[in-house]
Amino acid sequence: MEGDKGTVTRLRIRPVRLASLGVFALAGLIFWVSFNTAQGTNLRSDDSMLRLSDLIQERSRKNGDLDASAAAIREQVDKLAQRDNRTSREEKRKLVGLEKEAGTRRVSGAGVTVTLDDAPTNATAQVPGVPEPQANDLVIHQQDLQAVVNALWRGGAEGIKVMDQRLISTSAVRCVGNTLILQGRVYSPPYEITAVGDPQELRKALDGDEEIDKYLRYVEAYGLGWNVEERKKTTLPGYGGTIDLRYAEPAE
Repeated sequence: MEGDKGTVTRLRIRPVRLASLGVFALAGLIFWVSFNTAQGTNLRSDDSMLRLSDLIQERSRKNGDLDASAAAIREQVDKLAQRDNRTSREEKRKLVGLEKEAGTRRVSGAGVTVTLDDAPTNATAQVPGVPEPQANDLVIHQQDLQAVVNALWRGGAEGIKVMDQRLISTSAVRCVGNTLILQGRVYSPPYEITAVGDPQELRKALDGDEEIDKYLRYVEAYGLGWNVEERKKTTLPGYGGTIDLRYAEPAE
């Protein structure tokens, strides 16, 4: 019996020892993999481990620099073309008109600037009977920005810029999460939309828009930002990006 008891004891101890050895072996493997991945650098400060948001912001800045460079080159080309071109005065006038309609020429005049902003993250209902807000109720959405842009066009805007970029017929105002993506660049609120045109007509178009009216209810209920400022004179830059159409093609 004593021999049997000794055997039982050894059988009970052996799995414990094996488990301990397994834990130490696994820990050693983890340390080795971590060291090999970092290649002797600090994982927390390694530049190769930048967050995705940082990479997006970096790409956005590069796209902005490229847009500025392209606009400067295009302006030089236009000046050279005007100097060497033998077109008539009437043809030049038509060309200027087409450039204005396309949005590639700078435009100045009176207008308005509309500013939209997220509500504070700790905002509560400010109107009796309104339910407490969800996170989705406190941020600017794509349809809010689109509603303002569309209303300004209907109000007779000669040109519109969102943040620092001029809109053209192919521009798409899109939001991902709580950020705006416009023509390859990323923006965070507050969002500014500036239009050149008759300030009274632009205000009238804003006041009469149903989608904007829905947004203003959230402004009143939860404190989202909304401001309309008239401008005696403002200048919108000409669009400096590519005007080539991009579209999908079937795979061969």
